[in-house]
Amino acid sequence: MTLLEVRDLTVTYPGGAEAVRGVDLSLEAGRKLGVAGESGCGKSTLALALLRLLPAGTKVGGQVLLDGEDVLTMRWGRVRAVRWAGASIVFQGAMHSLNPVHRVGDQIAEPILLHGDATPSAAKRRAGELLEQVGLPGARARAYPHELSGGQRQRVMIAMALACDPRLVIADEPTTALDVMIQAQILRLIEQLVSEQELGLIMISHDLAVLADTCDRLAVMYAGRVVEEGPARAVYEDALHPYGKALSSAFPRIGDPASRFAPRGLAGDPPDPADLPSGCTFHPRCPVALDACAVEDPWLREAGTGRRAACVHVGATVPPPAGPAEDVRSTT
Repeated sequence: MTLLEVRDLTVTYPGGAEAVRGVDLSLEAGRKLGVAGESGCGKSTLALALLRLLPAGTKVGGQVLLDGEDVLTMRWGRVRAVRWAGASIVFQGAMHSLNPVHRVGDQIAEPILLHGDATPSAAKRRAGELLEQVGLPGARARAYPHELSGGQRQRVMIAMALACDPRLVIADEPTTALDVMIQAQILRLIEQLVSEQELGLIMISHDLAVLADTCDRLAVMYAGRVVEEGPARAVYEDALHPYGKALSSAFPRIGDPASRFAPRGLAGDPPDPADLPSGCTFHPRCPVALDACAVEDPWLREAGTGRRAACVHVGATVPPPAGPAEDVRSTT
């Protein structure tokens, strides 16, 4: 059974910025889905929308089915019960996500006390066990966030996300600002936890190389929409959408002198979500744009087994799904 299914998800902020525009994704337990794209493409907004963590007044449409239950139509009490216990999130920037005046063990124990019937002593004991599970001594539970290194704080965030045995974990840039050795340790830890506990993982990053090495499937976002989706390694090594190709070519490959000495970038910046260009939103930056691209905004097209891309150069058009009417929901 599908653990998570996102159908025609849209998110519009109060100022009119269309941060997410008709995203469709699915994930099974024990599988890992990567979401890639530049800053401002809607990745973090997508993550927050899955657990209704967006600011009040934000317009959210579509469906987010977690084990068949729509998170977007849940009563507030049910949403609180689902967070941490059904699905949890590792926020971007552990230092800013942890409370600086509380010991990390107490912060890990808090969701255990909130969602379970554990006693305070049992919750603290469980916090120590979780720290050891992510490779930290249980005694570090008495430390404050500023007493830990960046990699240790990120491990604390992962331990907190696992505190209530969720079935889905959303990791938003879990290795940002970490050195390559600690980054590798965190990625192997995440892979191990997914494998051992049959979790579903959504991992968000701007780094296609990291996602290709960690995830089973990869979705590339641009201007709030998924423009390419498929097996992670295939998308990284042979992207079909021009934007996916540009992201992939920005990373030098070991053993390839051409990419090492002449890495290719992408000119320009992502469009303002409050003022999107007409047609395909990527066409002002696209090196292979046609005249039709300024008018036609293609949806995802079939591009081989298990692959889709939203480009006029790829396959036949698949019409967008008919989703429910957009509604206004908030986190208050």
